[in-house]
Amino acid sequence: MAAVTAAQPRSSKTESYVDNKRKEDIRQANIKAARAVADAVRTSLGPKGMDKMISTANGEVIITNDGATILNKMEVLQPAAKMLVDLSKSQDSAAGDGTTTVVVIAGALLKQCLTLLSNGIHPTVISDSLHKASIKAVDVLTAMAVPLELSDRESLIKSASTSLNSKVVSQYSTLLAPLAVDSVLSVVDPAKPDMVDLRDIKIVKKLGGTVDDTQLVKGLVFDKKVSHAAGGPTRMENAKIAVIQFQISPPKTDIEQSIVVSDYTQMDRILKEERNYILGMIKKIKATGCNVLLIQKSILRDAVTDLSLHYLAKAKIMVVKDVEREDIEFITKTLNCLPIANIEHFRVEKLGHADLVEEVSLGDGKIVKVTGIKDMGRTTTVLVRGSNQLVLDEAERSLHDALCVVRCLVSKRFLIAGGGAPEIELSRQLGAWSKVLHGMEGYCVRSFAEALEVIPYTLAENAGLNPIAIVTELRNRHAQGEINAGINVRKGQITNILEENVVQPLLVSTSAITLATECVRMILKIDDIVNVR
Repeated sequence: MAAVTAAQPRSSKTESYVDNKRKEDIRQANIKAARAVADAVRTSLGPKGMDKMISTANGEVIITNDGATILNKMEVLQPAAKMLVDLSKSQDSAAGDGTTTVVVIAGALLKQCLTLLSNGIHPTVISDSLHKASIKAVDVLTAMAVPLELSDRESLIKSASTSLNSKVVSQYSTLLAPLAVDSVLSVVDPAKPDMVDLRDIKIVKKLGGTVDDTQLVKGLVFDKKVSHAAGGPTRMENAKIAVIQFQISPPKTDIEQSIVVSDYTQMDRILKEERNYILGMIKKIKATGCNVLLIQKSILRDAVTDLSLHYLAKAKIMVVKDVEREDIEFITKTLNCLPIANIEHFRVEKLGHADLVEEVSLGDGKIVKVTGIKDMGRTTTVLVRGSNQLVLDEAERSLHDALCVVRCLVSKRFLIAGGGAPEIELSRQLGAWSKVLHGMEGYCVRSFAEALEVIPYTLAENAGLNPIAIVTELRNRHAQGEINAGINVRKGQITNILEENVVQPLLVSTSAITLATECVRMILKIDDIVNVR
């Protein structure tokens, strides 16, 4: 008879070791994956950073060094790495700028966390210490900040220029920075002086010319030509404008059906009725004094027929059709008018008024400009030009970042130096603070302080400077009390960065520190990955 040997159960000590080992492996895998994302965008930080060429599956090519755009287009599968992509989106939403900075700081913090974990410090202790350090960092940054008044246009332009200097289109910063400042200030509502809605600033892109031809338009711009039959107007002074959401064509049946016409008499009768119907609509429009129609893009192909355009041209009514649905709110706010959904609702009081609506030739195409709007809402339009689509798209992204920077300064009116100055000062002060803390907390705070040096180190490295020598000199200058000493990448040396006009909103720096810390703490707390099918 064969002997049966019972399997010996594993000891609880062995199970605990295996379980802890698995948790450590998952934590390390998460940190390494997230750091790989940070390393991918690290070389694009700063004015001398490199650009990325992104080739999408549909053949589209994008050239940019905007962190949010790069990460948004990257195909990231690892869950923890995706958290850094979301981190850049959060920074873009909160501040509009610093999307590369926040990811680079998070990557440096994660690197320090690996060292702390390997030294046996518990993730919860590290997480709590990082939280305390981030609160202290925000206090230090706030103490360093310089207050700003919105009337100080020069300082606002300096901040917008700093944002633009790290972009592909940096050579146009002297044009785009003042344009961004003027755009934001023109839409600030005195009733809500701390809030700016960037949806009140419409960016219209038009291929042709150079970025130098970009202009601010106090009114509306449509990237299309006037729709008209022969003899129709392309210029209208003293314009009375209606925004309509209905079709100027004979009504359609609700169901699909065929009509058989047996002779020409019946055909003539149908055509006559169609003409009379369209003429009746145009007479109602003309009776209100309306002479410009903006027609919303319809799901129906023939919302405005050739016959309708013919009669509108005879009535001397200018037509701009296929206006996008998402633009209607901006247009009606600008014109201070109401959209009209039915011909029966056409009223004089629903019209907008402007001095001039005209079709203008621009490059190889045409645009329609509406200027001299009476009782104009708090909106503005920026017409962006570019020699090719890549430059045009990057100019739009860069201008958006500059607009966000100015918006930050409207909501939180404090400036802070750039060029790595705030990070090295934070590193110095947090390092000193860590010495008065007890136990592991002080050790973790010191690691946090060391991680912040990644920004000046990367700025120097991307500029082709000796990062060790530059960061060492920067530490010494800050130790001597020069809190605004930073890296001047153009001169290749340490200078007073405030005097060099390299400034940024306080909100960009505080948001980057706070969001990066939150993301790192979240990654630290993950000890297992559960796949649910």
